[in-house]
Amino acid sequence: MLFNSFDFGFFLVMVYAIYWIVGTRRRITQNTILLLSSYIFYGLWDWRFLSLLLLSSSIDYLAAQGIENTSKTRLRKLYLWSSIVWNIGILLTFKYYNFFLDSFSDLFSLNLQTQGYSMWKVIVPVGLSFYTFQTVSYTIDVYRKKIPATRNALEFFCFVSFFPQLVAGPIERASKLLPQFKKERSFSVTSAKEGLRMILWGLFKKILVADKLGIAVSMVFTEPESYGSITLAYAAVLFSFQMYCDFSGYTDIAIGTAKLFGFDLSKNFNIPYLARSITEFWKRWHITLTKWFTDYVYIPIVRSSKRINTFIRATGLMITMFLVGLWHGPNWTFIAFGVFNGLILGVERIPIFKKKGTLMRLLQGAPRAVTLIYFFTLTSISSIFFRSQDIEQAMYILKRIFSFQIEDHLSSLIGMKLCYLFILIIAELLTLKWEFPLQKLEIKWPRYTRWALYYIIIFFIIRYAEPKEAFIYFQF
Repeated sequence: MLFNSFDFGFFLVMVYAIYWIVGTRRRITQNTILLLSSYIFYGLWDWRFLSLLLLSSSIDYLAAQGIENTSKTRLRKLYLWSSIVWNIGILLTFKYYNFFLDSFSDLFSLNLQTQGYSMWKVIVPVGLSFYTFQTVSYTIDVYRKKIPATRNALEFFCFVSFFPQLVAGPIERASKLLPQFKKERSFSVTSAKEGLRMILWGLFKKILVADKLGIAVSMVFTEPESYGSITLAYAAVLFSFQMYCDFSGYTDIAIGTAKLFGFDLSKNFNIPYLARSITEFWKRWHITLTKWFTDYVYIPIVRSSKRINTFIRATGLMITMFLVGLWHGPNWTFIAFGVFNGLILGVERIPIFKKKGTLMRLLQGAPRAVTLIYFFTLTSISSIFFRSQDIEQAMYILKRIFSFQIEDHLSSLIGMKLCYLFILIIAELLTLKWEFPLQKLEIKWPRYTRWALYYIIIFFIIRYAEPKEAFIYFQF
């Protein structure tokens, strides 16, 4: 069930009505409705994987209980590692089994199928990478005594399966989301309005910007040999914006939907393409994932060293970004994406300038024109690895770009429909201090003007929508 579908709209209206009519000021009833609705939502993707979601929730709930109920270090570690091994194990099994087997076969020039090994073709459960990271972080935080283990199974199962952010984040920490299931929630007109406006803005970014850009990007990446260097470079930049509008559009819908039910989710984007460096970019892009890897991978790697220096930090960044790339999917292009970003992050932290220090610090004081060229050059190269079907295609596109082929069909990519991109950029630039561009309209504009704008956006969303496209991050 896609967020940009009428099916989800009908589902949301039904759940919303039942939630507030039946469960007003009744926390347990509200949580029960949310849990059942979340399982229905997830089951409509593929009901067979509901058992996996239930099993993951049960294992992590019991593991945290075990950690909380014993003071013996060995037992605490045993419960912790049972959670980690289970969550990483199902990720490796469902998401990476064939990738590793194929890579092993290619590395040693083996034909495993002729030797009795069969490839296990299985659908990757939607949202697997998101909810496993969410639950394992809960167990680790309980082990570190940052949060207490919850005794209420209903609240914990709601925390794991909360349908607005179940399939593509934001990756919520238990310390933020879990207490919200413990509080009594009453209907708020203000929250409802804000939630609906966020949903509308998210749909605008997804349907009128991301999907439109996706047409041009797919056209170029499907046949890169037909285009020259300018068009290929332009398509790489467009894909960066497509990714942002697609994923941040989903996040806006998720946050807006959660607000309808009285919940606040974490901010996941902070206008990342205004960053001056790749380091700053990763503080603004997919913030909850970056924070997860920082807290549970990068910091433990750095702190495990007896002497922390630039080399240790750079090594920690390389390992972390390698895993970030691998997290995105079982493809060497994602690994190359992670390694490339890790290299740039390491270089930006190396003290190569005597007076200014690191490149990252130098970029903070550089003219905006210089940082834009630097930033978009690197992010465009990075996006080529992310978007390409394989390493060979990525290298071919890069080679063709830097060979400065003069044949070009740039005009075929520029159309009136791309004006939505510029509308989005202007809207977000003019509202840097706000949570999202439609937030302050109630204060700034009269009612009839606001509603006219809302209906115009709704009309364009329905009129110019492409065939329903899934959100890109659903595959991760």
